[in-house]
Amino acid sequence: MLTAKTTELDLTQVWLDSEPDSARLRVTFPINKWAGSSDSAVVYFEIEPGDRLARHTDSAEEVLYVVSGEAEAEVGDEQGRLAAGDLAVIPAMVPHGLANVGDQAVKVVGFFSESEITSTFDEPVQPIGASVLNQGAPPPA
Repeated sequence: MLTAKTTELDLTQVWLDSEPDSARLRVTFPINKWAGSSDSAVVYFEIEPGDRLARHTDSAEEVLYVVSGEAEAEVGDEQGRLAAGDLAVIPAMVPHGLANVGDQAVKVVGFFSESEITSTFDEPVQPIGASVLNQGAPPPA
């Protein structure tokens, strides 16, 4: 059995150089192909008040579960509010982003329908330095 405790995950702070004070969050991909999953992946992230997950696309459909906080979601041309306990489906390859509009950290678990996920941003994500990310993959040797 492959498990991960969200309260014990090692999160990585990421940001965009064009918006270092707002396009930032803490994130990790604890379950994926490289962790031993064959058909699905999981992302866990936290966004502080006033910060946001920049608009991007993912190669697989994603279901978001908001653990805590309140966020404004942008999915394609749609916008909507999400709060603790809410679920949202993000279709594969549809541009989307999430902004914290509340006064506490937004904590989200995302479930993907594939074990290998490619995320594409408009500009390089720091400190990684790339705009196309193979999520959860070990760093290049």
